[in-house]
Amino acid sequence: MTFRLNGRLWLEGPTDRFMGIGRLELLEKIHRLGSISKAAQEMEMSYKRAWDLVSSMNQQARQPLVSTQTGGKRGGGAVVTAEGQQMMQEFEALQARFRAFLDAETARLLH
Repeated sequence: MTFRLNGRLWLEGPTDRFMGIGRLELLEKIHRLGSISKAAQEMEMSYKRAWDLVSSMNQQARQPLVSTQTGGKRGGGAVVTAEGQQMMQEFEALQARFRAFLDAETARLLH
């Protein structure tokens, strides 16, 4: 039998989770699609849930990670801010280091 270590990594604030794989995916989709509702739809998540996650991240961050614009002639939309893009890069790098740690520990345990 072969085994491997597995785990999930997330950052937690004092009262709520701040960043994890799901929130990262939501930010990536908002960045690509320019819309919280389209990102939620693509993730098969309710708009309310997506909005709550964005609101939670924005409240916990030093600067908002997502900026929203209400509808009008040109319609509404959402933009991942420079701070949000940096958080995405930092968390992706953290995830890569975490996966490398799990792979190394798996190899150590099995040999």
